[in-house]
Amino acid sequence: MESIDRSGIGSVKLIIVSGLSGSGKSIALDTLEDCGYYCIDNLPVSLIENLIEQVANTADLTYAKTAIGIDSRTQSKSLSVFPETLALIRERKIDYEILFLQADDKTLLKRFSETRRKHPLTGSNQSLREAINGERKLLEPVIENADLVIDTSRTNIHELRELVRVRVGVRKNKALSVFFQSFGFKNGLPLDTDFIFDVRCLPNPHWEPSLRSMTGMDHPVIDFLDNEPEVHDYLNDLIVFLDRWIPAFEAGDRSYFSIAIGCTGGQHRSVYIVENLARHFRSTPYQILVGHREMN
Repeated sequence: MESIDRSGIGSVKLIIVSGLSGSGKSIALDTLEDCGYYCIDNLPVSLIENLIEQVANTADLTYAKTAIGIDSRTQSKSLSVFPETLALIRERKIDYEILFLQADDKTLLKRFSETRRKHPLTGSNQSLREAINGERKLLEPVIENADLVIDTSRTNIHELRELVRVRVGVRKNKALSVFFQSFGFKNGLPLDTDFIFDVRCLPNPHWEPSLRSMTGMDHPVIDFLDNEPEVHDYLNDLIVFLDRWIPAFEAGDRSYFSIAIGCTGGQHRSVYIVENLARHFRSTPYQILVGHREMN
């Protein structure tokens, strides 16, 4: 596949923020505004062309960094032409990225129940769950073209702000952002990741009573895993694999790359491996981000 030219007109940067209602789009836009972006929320897709013309033909630095929010509040017919709108953006050689936020149904139902807000697609003949499912279908043209998908099911406001700020808002020198995340298989797979590696085959500190309440960031657990040869073999093989293939993804016009490491509970082995991977890759030009899902 031919790489997309996103060299941009001058220093214009456009971020399109979309996602499911209740997933945190407003928080993402507020964070980008704090990062110096001119933000426009709930812009109909049909008006993006007019915005592009103004951004591309003005020397006003106000629009040098622009973020627009689009979601299901716009018309479904408008969303259906989203791919054609992207083609226009590429034609104008504007540097753009698409950020899509989502969450699982259980989380969205809980959030709407707690805030008592009305879902934009609910009506007299449609339940909240039906509205959420309909919205997922409606936004398919957007998520299929997204550069970065963030699942906020287990993310609080402060964590989401930091994710948006570091992964989108203030990424330095266009360096590839590599996100290492630990998780526990017993709590389900992370939805917003490129690679998932399973470390449940490694010796488990959980079976040592004195280590059970600790994490992979505590020295006794680190010493336990450091003394296991297979742990070193697994880590070294993983580093060799990622050293070989992350550059290939970067060459394919990727701005973000996410790697999830899972053990049973997401407390010991996965945390240890993630911390060691981050330590190794911090010596590279990549921007390294670390998250421990079950420790949040």
